[in-house]
Amino acid sequence: MALHRVLEAKGLEVVCLITTITDTFHRVSMHGVREELLDSQANSVGYPLEKVRIPYPCPNETYEQQMLNVLSRWKAKGVSHVIFGDIFLEDIRKYREEKLAQIGLKPVFPLWRENTTILANEIIGSGFRSVITCVDPKKLDPRYAGRQFDRSLLKDLPPQVDPCGENGEFHTFVYDGPIFKDPIPVVMGKSVLRDGFQFVDVLPSQI
Repeated sequence: MALHRVLEAKGLEVVCLITTITDTFHRVSMHGVREELLDSQANSVGYPLEKVRIPYPCPNETYEQQMLNVLSRWKAKGVSHVIFGDIFLEDIRKYREEKLAQIGLKPVFPLWRENTTILANEIIGSGFRSVITCVDPKKLDPRYAGRQFDRSLLKDLPPQVDPCGENGEFHTFVYDGPIFKDPIPVVMGKSVLRDGFQFVDVLPSQI
């Protein structure tokens, strides 16, 4: 949704997508999404994809250095800003601002301070389709892993759970939406508890 907002505003030229990959598993870090699905997502959205590869487990110092290395390379190519989807976590925003300042980049937060109930409904109403891939069982029933992010889900979420999962309650994989050329067909695989989180293995569908 952050990318969608930036593209609609037309104030910035988007040149690349970036995310971390846990190299041991070939999956998106924290979300648990298979690398091949990430590739399909980037291809459908239509932008180059920069993968920041990190080990497992990954010390924070290693993560930070890998990120700075990649971002410094893009800065040398003329990039001036980095877009984030954060909404209201002040400590995360401050962290990003401080780290980017070290290499002379500026962060952009298109969704900052938005009402997450309104935003969640806007995401769904705009045509974005996504599935919950990871749940923190300390914050949400693990049976939510694998559910579609739709209005039925929003209705069922406990009142203490943020509708956008902004407090880390859950993470998602977006497989269709207004910025996608084609939807990514997926099916739900096994659900497993790993490192204290409930993951569902989202699989590419041949249908």
